Amino acid sequence: MSTLTINNYSLKHFNMNAKPIMEKYLALINVDLSDYTFASNYIWLSTASGFYAIINDTFCLFILAGGEISMLLPPLGKKENVFEAMKECFEIMNTHNSRKNYSKIEYVHEEILEGFVDFLEEGTMIYEKLQDYVIEKKLVDYIYKTDDLIELKGNSYHTKRNEINRFKKSYANYKIEVFEKEKHGEDVLGLFNKWVTDRTRYMPKEEVETFMDGIYFEKFAIKRMIQNYNELNLVGLVIYIDNEIKGFTVGEKINEETANIIIEKTDFEVLGCAQFIFREFSKLLKEQYDSKYINVGDDMGFENLKKVKMSYRPYKLAPKYTIYQK
Repeated sequence: MSTLTINNYSLKHFNMNAKPIMEKYLALINVDLSDYTFASNYIWLSTASGFYAIINDTFCLFILAGGEISMLLPPLGKKENVFEAMKECFEIMNTHNSRKNYSKIEYVHEEILEGFVDFLEEGTMIYEKLQDYVIEKKLVDYIYKTDDLIELKGNSYHTKRNEINRFKKSYANYKIEVFEKEKHGEDVLGLFNKWVTDRTRYMPKEEVETFMDGIYFEKFAIKRMIQNYNELNLVGLVIYIDNEIKGFTVGEKINEETANIIIEKTDFEVLGCAQFIFREFSKLLKEQYDSKYINVGDDMGFENLKKVKMSYRPYKLAPKYTIYQK
């Protein structure tokens, strides 16, 4: 399916051809959420149908799933164009969807919500402008100061330093390389398969089915990431011990100050590997992009992932909102 026609709008298929178009509109805003890049959306839409349209001079990204259509991001563009574009997008979704509650806009940055106020008459409150909508706070992105992740200073990072030192002492023959898809692609997929096997081995049986549903999508995302690595302008690291891959991580630049870690996987059996590659990749992101901050995404609602991300003492938690209709 190359296009989807709704309400006289022709929604184009979201593929690599959309990259320069989306990035032109992303350049008009300055947000630090991990969702606001072409690569992040393209990689994770590997098993779903994405579509886009230019509406009121904004870039509007839709996803078609289960026959219903919603938005993965708010309209991207100048603040004065966003609210009218949002109304049109809801009309498009409502026309197509079987029920109004399927129509929603996800991963809305709080600055974009604030932008709705800027173009109202003096004295008008935000709830009046958005009186026909419900705004729900969802997940948060964890954002760190890059230097904190590199230097790991102070008592709060004592455990992290010990884990890294233990790794370096136990595996003195480790080797780090910058990711190249032709050289490392197959090894990365092999490590991912091992990671899945290790996780399911120690997981309660009642959780395995749900876990495997998510893994299906993640594996496709990694394959797409590898296939389009160079065109997506990504950067990554891999770690080897005795010529066997034990970890990989891939990221990109979000804006002038913030880089983004899209995915990271390490061998559970190699203690300290996760902490070590995280620090080394932070160094690479600073070197590559001169990034002051690093965004590692949200915790997907998993308590154990939340604990890990909080243990690195984030500089800030950036909330993400979903907009529904009343």
